[in-house]
Amino acid sequence: MTIYFEDVSVGDTDEFGTYDVTEAEILEFAGNYDPQPFHTDPEAAAETIYGGLIASGWHTCAMTMRLLVDGHFDDSAAMGARGVEELRFPRPVRPGDSLRVRTEVLEKSADSPDRGTVRVRSETVTDDDELVLSMISEVMYARR
Repeated sequence: MTIYFEDVSVGDTDEFGTYDVTEAEILEFAGNYDPQPFHTDPEAAAETIYGGLIASGWHTCAMTMRLLVDGHFDDSAAMGARGVEELRFPRPVRPGDSLRVRTEVLEKSADSPDRGTVRVRSETVTDDDELVLSMISEVMYARR
């Protein structure tokens, strides 16, 4: 069933996904997009404030997006996002972490007869329920 703007209500919550983070993926992403030593070199990372290899925050965003697409957007009439606010990384993601996403609809507004905007808080957490990413996004949805 496709989820349209009218199907979303303020206060709706959801939780979904499982994403297992590997060292190889952290190294590959960082090598391509964020080649800082605490993302690309396990030995150098051990000597930093992180005490070991961590995923780039941008990689955490990408993993979160994957979970959002697989868990919600694939079955929705979402038309993309207008932006993200309050993007935070309260704890780094490490190899071996397993991630999932929680969402809460904060607001919605009809923009035109064809579409509306839904403001959503998303939180990515580990299996131990430790918060690794939080953000508020404005997502456009087609209307019926």
